[in-house]
Amino acid sequence: MSSLYLDQFKRSLSIMKKDILIYYLKGPVIIFGILIPLFLFLAFLTGSRNLSLEFLISGLIGMTMLFTATSVSPVITPWESQMNTLERLIACPISIYTLIMGDILASVIFGVFITLVPVFMGVFIGVALLHPLILISGIIMASVCFSALGLLLATPPTNVPSNIMMISTLVKFPLIFISGIFIPLENMPAWGLFIASLSPLTYFTDLTRYSIQNVSFYPLWLDFAAIAGFTLLFFVLGVKIHKKTLPRRI
Repeated sequence: MSSLYLDQFKRSLSIMKKDILIYYLKGPVIIFGILIPLFLFLAFLTGSRNLSLEFLISGLIGMTMLFTATSVSPVITPWESQMNTLERLIACPISIYTLIMGDILASVIFGVFITLVPVFMGVFIGVALLHPLILISGIIMASVCFSALGLLLATPPTNVPSNIMMISTLVKFPLIFISGIFIPLENMPAWGLFIASLSPLTYFTDLTRYSIQNVSFYPLWLDFAAIAGFTLLFFVLGVKIHKKTLPRRI
């Protein structure tokens, strides 16, 4: 039994490698994963007078993680369907879990490595990392969480990547404005805090703030538990819906 799981994991790694080689340099991945969070950060940096650089860098880390980890996984399945390669994958001796895990791993790697860029940029301009281990742990957990969210966003049975990107954008942009990226959680009204609590980005941003500024709105255990809970929720829903919609893509 263990050898069977190991064999499926190796096949997930092969799918991950294929995704990295094919999809990392696609236009939507670069635009939605890298350029948009950078431009949003620069816009807020030039227009902000009362927010510290540490606050803005932690927000940039959160934005970058959300946009990068959800830029690859949503478009892989419709691209595969559009290029008529999805049938070959399904015909292979792999389970849907193996296929989905390969796509998630590709998104996780993209999310982690690109998110490290603003971290190093912050260190370069003088922003101190007070709790680096917590930050690294948060980045790894959040990359899995948002990759699973990308998996969920890819469930509509379409072979047009732009349709999925439109849905993805409609989800991601509201998240960055309700998750404490630009407005500190302590300055939000009660209804704003309730909405923010429904976003996984809120808890990752809270972790980054603690790692850089040594302040957090929620207890650290709650931040980690919430990210883990959202990950499980996104993954389970994504797998269940993909099982129903995958045959309709062929």
